[in-house]
Amino acid sequence: MADAPELQIYDPRERRLVALADRILGAGAAVRRLLPRRAAATTPKRILLLRLERIGDLLMSAGAIESVRALAPDARLDLVVGSWNLAVAKRLRGIDRIETLDAPWLARGGDAATPIGLIARAEAWRHHAYDLAINFEGDIRSHALLAIAGVPRRVGFAMAGGGPLLTDVVPHRPDRHVSANAAALVAAAFGGDPVASVETPPPAFRLDVPADAIAAASTLVPRGPYIAVHASGGRAIKQWDLDRFAAAASTIAADLGAAIVLTGASGDGALVETVRSQILQLGRESRRESLPTTLPTSLPTNDLLLTAAILRGARLVLTGDTGPMHLAAAVGAPVVAVFGPSMPWRYGPISTAHRIVRVDLPCAPCNMIRKPPERCVGHTPDCLVGVTVDAVVEAARSLLAETAARPTGEARG
Repeated sequence: MADAPELQIYDPRERRLVALADRILGAGAAVRRLLPRRAAATTPKRILLLRLERIGDLLMSAGAIESVRALAPDARLDLVVGSWNLAVAKRLRGIDRIETLDAPWLARGGDAATPIGLIARAEAWRHHAYDLAINFEGDIRSHALLAIAGVPRRVGFAMAGGGPLLTDVVPHRPDRHVSANAAALVAAAFGGDPVASVETPPPAFRLDVPADAIAAASTLVPRGPYIAVHASGGRAIKQWDLDRFAAAASTIAADLGAAIVLTGASGDGALVETVRSQILQLGRESRRESLPTTLPTSLPTNDLLLTAAILRGARLVLTGDTGPMHLAAAVGAPVVAVFGPSMPWRYGPISTAHRIVRVDLPCAPCNMIRKPPERCVGHTPDCLVGVTVDAVVEAARSLLAETAARPTGEARG
């Protein structure tokens, strides 16, 4: 069977399988159009929004999600997210109800829904009689859930398959930021021009950190200025060298006379301890008096709002292309992000106060995150090897010079 280059799936075998599925679904859709079905409401009164992916994906789409309320002021808006995003989703404005669903292709633990559970959940959505559904994920499997739910109008992207399951397919621009494509999706759902919306995305989402999280963070961070370092890349293919993280953080902190706070998810304990030990060693070698402050590994750092409060109070956040990078941008913290295989124009932080550090290579950025090239497996890829400590430190100094007037110290209220 012929390949399907219009699908934005970089694995050839997977792309061919999805293309075959689309052909089969297309034939089925032609038959279904001959059958009676519930007509879509001219003015939707019940709207289902799906954003099932990781924390960064939700944060990049949050501005577009919030914009739905202005376009449908009287509608009921229900949002479905992964359980890992519930705390942040609750801070979005204009949403009436939030539901969690851990899709097996996205969950990283043992609590993912089974295929039967997914179908049962979609069947349950039928009882809400949604008029409109918008799927921000753009995946054939989640499109299928909307079709099973019987939503008469289903708007989404077809770049990962499932176009025949949608009533409205919106072009996805891989050369534009996730937030811009999300804005185009919402515009198309309400009769607007998706092309114009890609060029003028909604305002950046700003996360309102609750007072209790700020208070909790204030008991964990130093009283004086500090920088936050999130060294975990989340995936091996995005992991910058830990020794370089330690060296860059030590130099930046010395410039500022600041402490260092290391953040990480509950499974990052060994990685955080490695960076901490290296920073302490560098401190001993340089005879610095102030040693870094490190979050204890027992701290529930999977608490996104607590992490957000910690990042909010930092003079600078040093990280890779991660969810915490987007979390830092959402709370207004200056961000220096090390990028390797990811496309910065598509996944960069939504903030003016940031610097992206990367190197240009003929193969980079390849964006092959889920299935990296064989030559990049088992070691740090060349696109990250090429990012030097000096380049990161220089980027931090440049950014800090721009944000010198920012208040420092404790997590701010």
